[in-house]
Amino acid sequence: MTTSLKQTRLGALFKLRRDEAVPVLLAGLFFFCVLTALMVLRPARDALGMQRGIEAVRWLFMGTALVTLLANPVFGWLVSRLPRLTFIAATYVFFALSLVGFHLLLVLAPEAVGITSGQVFYVWFSVFNLFATMLFWALMADRFTLEQSKRFFALISVGGTLGAIFGPWLASVLARPLGTPALLLVSAGFLMLALGAAWAVARSQRSGAASDGADGSGQAERPEHAIIGGSAWQGLKAVFASRYLLGIAVYVIIMAVVATLLYFTRLQMVAALGGDMDQRTALFARIDLITQLTTLVLQALIAGRVMERFGVHLTLMLLPLTVVLGFVGLAIVGTLAALIVFEATFRAVQRALTRPARETLYTVVSREDKYKSKAFIDTFGYRGGDVAGAQVEGLLGRLGMGLAGLASVAIPLALAWAALGLWLGRAQQRLAAEREASLPPVPAAAPGEPSTTRSPTP
Repeated sequence: MTTSLKQTRLGALFKLRRDEAVPVLLAGLFFFCVLTALMVLRPARDALGMQRGIEAVRWLFMGTALVTLLANPVFGWLVSRLPRLTFIAATYVFFALSLVGFHLLLVLAPEAVGITSGQVFYVWFSVFNLFATMLFWALMADRFTLEQSKRFFALISVGGTLGAIFGPWLASVLARPLGTPALLLVSAGFLMLALGAAWAVARSQRSGAASDGADGSGQAERPEHAIIGGSAWQGLKAVFASRYLLGIAVYVIIMAVVATLLYFTRLQMVAALGGDMDQRTALFARIDLITQLTTLVLQALIAGRVMERFGVHLTLMLLPLTVVLGFVGLAIVGTLAALIVFEATFRAVQRALTRPARETLYTVVSREDKYKSKAFIDTFGYRGGDVAGAQVEGLLGRLGMGLAGLASVAIPLALAWAALGLWLGRAQQRLAAEREASLPPVPAAAPGEPSTTRSPTP
């Protein structure tokens, strides 16, 4: 009786029905493992990237953008020809084996590890980061409906935030007794755990939940067995053929530009402090910890309710408005402490509110767009924005415009960004209404029979 009462109260608190609790828990575990795998290695990635100076980091951004552009048709080919779980597994296994390869290089040929190999790792990690998180959210948009995404995505994101906190802590505990190379194997291990959770999440989707087609018998094929088909370049073509997908791409690019402006401002301030690579790694780790704790507070207290109560359109406007206020404050104060507060707030709002809201936008598009178009937007879109932001920040620096000049560029951009977020949320509502209207009516249940509900697929 007591256990049942507790389950009822927890369900009411998180707005979960009994049949939804297990998939949401598995999704949170999936995201926890992905973020742990990434954050175990991230502070070292940033420190390695700075070994040749900040100008070299700008070129690394361009290299990452080029690699992601080349990787997209390969990923599109996998999506076109393999079942969903197979291409997800192939991607995660590839990155896990790459981590093992880097580990063997560090252990068996440490003399070959230098500045160049550190920069190779920087680019590889950036691509790994994008594809690992993109696949997670693509599966979430495929697994849950628009209505469910508004209720669950912020809650599921808590799993990722806990992983982002756990990863740096685990690295600090294991680095000394096991050595830095061992962290690569730890990351690979969590990737394999993430793959197991992904399999469980996908398998929990009911037969007939696929949004695409049915087999010859008229029975909908289980989505994990369905092959999406189409062209390897279809994702890129679809983005430019759809105002909605193009709007999402522009939203992502602007977000990446602003985040990069903040990133390079932080690098400039940290570089001005001096110190060696270990001190910089420690400072980056502390900034990450502050960000993750702030994100966790937002997710636990308000994130889920904000999107459900105020809608996706207003939620998508919160981060641009945060940027406006943040750059105004930074231009006035101009200290590293103010930047840390601004960046922690920016990233917390981005992860706790904007990311779940943005991922709901994909619940009203086709399965092909969920994986192919999303892959292009979330990889090349991000890195293209990174390159643009890096070049803009470099130009402003060469012109000697300082923080005031940075704010004069970022604030108008953020206002346009807010307007785009409002439009995207409204467009999503229209697409959802059109999709609902196109579905056949649900027959009423006969007396004494269980009610019939539509498939949960968006």
